[in-house]
Amino acid sequence: MPRRSSPRPKLRELADRLGIISEYVDQTGRGVRRTSDDTREALLAIMGFDAPTEDAADGWLAELDHEERETIVAPVHVVERDDARAARVHVQLPAQVPAADVELRLDEESGRSWRVESHVRRAATITLPTRPMYGYHTLTARVRSTSGEWSAEQSLIVVPASCVTPDRVLDKKQKKAMGIVTSLYSVRREHDWGVGDTSTLTQLVEWAAQRGAAFVGVNPLHALFNRGVDISPYAPVSRLFRNPIYIDVEFVPELAHSEPARALLESHDVRNALRELRSTKAVDYDRAIALKERVLAELHRAFRERAAGGHTSEARSRAEEYAEFVRLSEPDLTRFATWMAIAESSRMPDWRRWPEPLRDPRSEAVLAFAEANALRVDFHRWLQFETQRQLRCVAERARQLGMPIGVYQDLAIGTSRGGSDTWSDPELFLSGASIGAPPDPYSATGQEWGLPPIDPRALRQQRYRYWIQLLRRACAHAGALRIDHILGLFRSFWIPDGGTGLDGAYVRFPAHDLLGILALESVRHNAVVVGEDLGTVPEEVPSALKKWGVLSSKVLLFERDKRGFKPASRYPSLALATADTHDMPPLAGWWKERDIELRASVGLLPTAADVRRAKAERANEKKALLRELRLPPPPAYDQGHFTRTLTGAVHEFICSSPADLVGLSLDDLTGEVDPVNVPGVGPDKYPSWRRRTRMTMEEVSWSFEVDDAMRCKTRRRQPK
Repeated sequence: MPRRSSPRPKLRELADRLGIISEYVDQTGRGVRRTSDDTREALLAIMGFDAPTEDAADGWLAELDHEERETIVAPVHVVERDDARAARVHVQLPAQVPAADVELRLDEESGRSWRVESHVRRAATITLPTRPMYGYHTLTARVRSTSGEWSAEQSLIVVPASCVTPDRVLDKKQKKAMGIVTSLYSVRREHDWGVGDTSTLTQLVEWAAQRGAAFVGVNPLHALFNRGVDISPYAPVSRLFRNPIYIDVEFVPELAHSEPARALLESHDVRNALRELRSTKAVDYDRAIALKERVLAELHRAFRERAAGGHTSEARSRAEEYAEFVRLSEPDLTRFATWMAIAESSRMPDWRRWPEPLRDPRSEAVLAFAEANALRVDFHRWLQFETQRQLRCVAERARQLGMPIGVYQDLAIGTSRGGSDTWSDPELFLSGASIGAPPDPYSATGQEWGLPPIDPRALRQQRYRYWIQLLRRACAHAGALRIDHILGLFRSFWIPDGGTGLDGAYVRFPAHDLLGILALESVRHNAVVVGEDLGTVPEEVPSALKKWGVLSSKVLLFERDKRGFKPASRYPSLALATADTHDMPPLAGWWKERDIELRASVGLLPTAADVRRAKAERANEKKALLRELRLPPPPAYDQGHFTRTLTGAVHEFICSSPADLVGLSLDDLTGEVDPVNVPGVGPDKYPSWRRRTRMTMEEVSWSFEVDDAMRCKTRRRQPK
């Protein structure tokens, strides 16, 4: 981008008003990077505020001033119940009205209503007759004067002071807990369909509970198209819905009532396909979802026939359950199902490349398509219903086994540009930019993640509906929620299309409001919250997360300072401690330097000198880790046994820390070497998100080596 030298004070004022941050401290903690006026202008245009001149910027400022003057009550107010402001409402009369009678009506979520009247001159703070309980309430303001009448509505969201913390869900005797973390798609069982599913997860929960685990954590289970290369669980087509590839077809109730489905399962081609899928070392998403949907389509047909007949109490009950699920999920559910049906028929999971009439979910063309393809649209609704039912069964099994947390789920930072969420809510998502990360020592030009930014103004104007729905659906049947890149609740790094991280800037988000709603949903679902807060962390973030009871992420391989690895005693208590993450190699791969080999092979370490430097750094890191773990250097002839010894020592180390929760990676326990993801490279260079585990869950359950690597005896619960 060209650089201008002339000062733009109005542009900068407008950018600041709309949340574009003027500067930030880089990852070194020493350098300050300042936002250029060119970047300000580009990001403002993306927000819908074109300001190529100072006059244009001044015009937008005047319009924003006018908008504020005409706002009778804020569209949304998030406040803690213990705050005196929970019972106070700021009212502002329209600019042309010097005085008026104002009536406030509060409709609480519980159904109770309250009224209060006051005579107001210009503006006033009116005290409500009650301080509402936690929840989502509606406040209506009616203004009456001799010159006319006006009304406005506010969503009053009253929240607790904190999320649910581990001490509130763990029993008094076991104040610190451990659990197992994994990528569900990668976990194998003997009778799966080529990908981990809900029955695999149930087996994992049962095995983990027997070994004293309090939880099992999995990757985001968000909806994917499951075809082609766009299979990252962190770039889903929708964060509001689940991926039906995780359905265990043989656990669907209708299988007992569908002769065609059972015949399919017994057919020669399906049995051969299953044999091939089970033997693969990588998840074949295309074949797995195609095979599952062949049988699921028959099961859906059986469901509809039984629901229409309603001859048994079982059929009636399931039909009523489905009808209630649809009612509670609309209108989002049908829009998602319609997007899936159009994407299938066009073989194009990017609505931006569909015919123009289909790009608007409210268009006549879309309504006509949905009507003509009603059966397929209902099929995708039903898949969501069945996925949720099976996840509920997993959660119930965890409760039966006495796991105090159960399954913890993962919420991705964003959604794909051409997916269902952006198609369904185009006012919320912006085009013309991508969220990412600024330049750092590992990437001189930053990272561009290809995910569309959310417009913070639109998010607030919509009264945080999308955020509330995200949390409710993510917390359903979950005892904990991990939020990927939780810094995005405070600020998001936007990179204009065609630029790099050097052309980007941070945009401010309403952190107080988003964290308050998070606390409310956490309490309502009795779910602990973990925030992935790795990378560049602004100084206000740690204290805010602590205040709201959100656990920090502490990763052993990152927890270092100038003296080496930090002692376990320096880990905070309000934290989830792990050895590594899904973006890193497993411990065995790290020790064997498999990640360095991979980075060299895909071009991330382009020269022999780069590889030598990486290996020299790793050698120093290994020595430092052995010192901290108090392990002797390994014998050269026994590397395999030593990696198990190392894994056990690492687990003992993080389990000795004050961290409330410790997550042991299943990949580390089973001795995996290759990572599930190599960040920064495409599928042509590395098959990220596909690698399956070497061991099945049946093999894991009787493996002495896995048990030996687990350690962590001080945190193990007594199984039921």
